[in-house]
Amino acid sequence: MGSISNLHTRTSLLAPHPYSSSQPNPFYPQFINFPKIPSCNSYPLPSSSLINLTANRTPWCVVTAKKKNPSSESVLTPSIVEEVSEDDDFEEFDDEDFDDEDDEIEDEYSLEDAEPRAGDGGGGGGISLAGTKWDKQVLTMAEQVSKSFDGELGIYAFKTLQNSAIRVRIESLTNKSGSPTMEDIEAFSKAYRERLNEAETNGSIPYISLEVSSPGLERVVRVPEDLERFKDRPMYVKYTTDVDEVCDGVLRLESFDLGTNRCIWGLADVKVNREKAGKGRPLNKKQREWRLDTPLESLVLVRIYAEF
Repeated sequence: MGSISNLHTRTSLLAPHPYSSSQPNPFYPQFINFPKIPSCNSYPLPSSSLINLTANRTPWCVVTAKKKNPSSESVLTPSIVEEVSEDDDFEEFDDEDFDDEDDEIEDEYSLEDAEPRAGDGGGGGGISLAGTKWDKQVLTMAEQVSKSFDGELGIYAFKTLQNSAIRVRIESLTNKSGSPTMEDIEAFSKAYRERLNEAETNGSIPYISLEVSSPGLERVVRVPEDLERFKDRPMYVKYTTDVDEVCDGVLRLESFDLGTNRCIWGLADVKVNREKAGKGRPLNKKQREWRLDTPLESLVLVRIYAEF
């Protein structure tokens, strides 16, 4: 649709002051033209794949692939301003009508802001199913799509939601960081979306929104699966002691033994630890010799630590 043209204008004449001279008086308005219909220009709509880049401490990329709803139509209409008199009656709404909806929104945001934990299906990796009739089916489809990439991509996290949504975080299995490229994310999203479209067409699943992203820069390390892979990286570690005290720190993994189910950590040579020895100074002898020998099950949270 092109821009709206041939606009009609309404001209309002303001009568000059009776004592004004023939010359225009700057203190009294003469003619004012008001556009009756606003000018609108149409622009191409974005494609069905929307790429969102979130800039925060933990860079990550998201591709949202949505199927077009056949019942919806794009309609371009000019904005209209209606005058409403004070005598008009308005329908009153009770705040209680929105309590349930608000609670659901708050719950969703609280889950997003919560600290990730291993196996939560989000930032902590793993699989989390909402218990719908279709979630196991779409999980199987996602696993089949990941296998089609010949071992280059894997599913780091998978989550289904009650509002017919799927959130997938994929990882690269061919590089040490585990971070996929934007091309990887787009390719997986496209292939998975096609499989979902087929299932939606035959009625085996409802219309589902899909979000595909990377694990993030400060990804949660799965214990013990990822320990060997990221042992050379500084990691934020939260753990419990023998007296059930919760401690944390930025550590480096020295060794772990699946036979004894124990692991040994030292302090990582990062700024947050060096500052404890004094500004501008390296780790002192006591810090370099400090060790933590703890069972693997005492590790509450382990994630990559990114120093900026």
